[in-house]
Amino acid sequence: MSVNENSITMRSIPTLNTLRLILRPFELADGPRVQTLAGAWEIANTTATMPHPYPDGVAEQWIAGHAEGFAKGNNLPLAVCLQDGTLIGCVSLMGFRTSHSRGELGYWIGKDYWGKGYCTEAARELVRFGFAELALNRIFGQHMSRNPASGRVMQKIGMKHEGCLRQHLSRWGKLEDLEHYGLLRCEWLAAQACGMRT
Repeated sequence: MSVNENSITMRSIPTLNTLRLILRPFELADGPRVQTLAGAWEIANTTATMPHPYPDGVAEQWIAGHAEGFAKGNNLPLAVCLQDGTLIGCVSLMGFRTSHSRGELGYWIGKDYWGKGYCTEAARELVRFGFAELALNRIFGQHMSRNPASGRVMQKIGMKHEGCLRQHLSRWGKLEDLEHYGLLRCEWLAAQACGMRT
């Protein structure tokens, strides 16, 4: 579970490794695979901005902006891949280069790979990176109340439920409640010292 580069710069998107996964920078060649996976209704339906249907070329445009977004601290999106290289989803840390020392965790996994713990494994590693390498003080995440599976991922990696933002988001013409979770660096460090898996 290590970063490939010896020194992290804001211009160099890292590659991270877990027991079963490789979290790597997206490549333009990943565009069609992203379009196929993220374009599924089951993914778009519970995300705030994923288009459906997913237009041609949008994934490539999104990928093309990753290096600049990371350099500015706006977003760190990583392709979630199996050890054989198969791309199965995305995990990201957003808005982390601010005076507030916080970042927002986000993720999606292709529906054919649900229920195998991949999302939890990827999210856990990106949280580790955020606290250990980016020295963040707080990482938070949100999910629609009607998507409890996303909340279970946050719970498994040690995030605390901090409340419900009622009718906070409009999606598909309907107001959605958002469940809000957070984890502080001191809580993460304490869990590491106790040998807990957060």
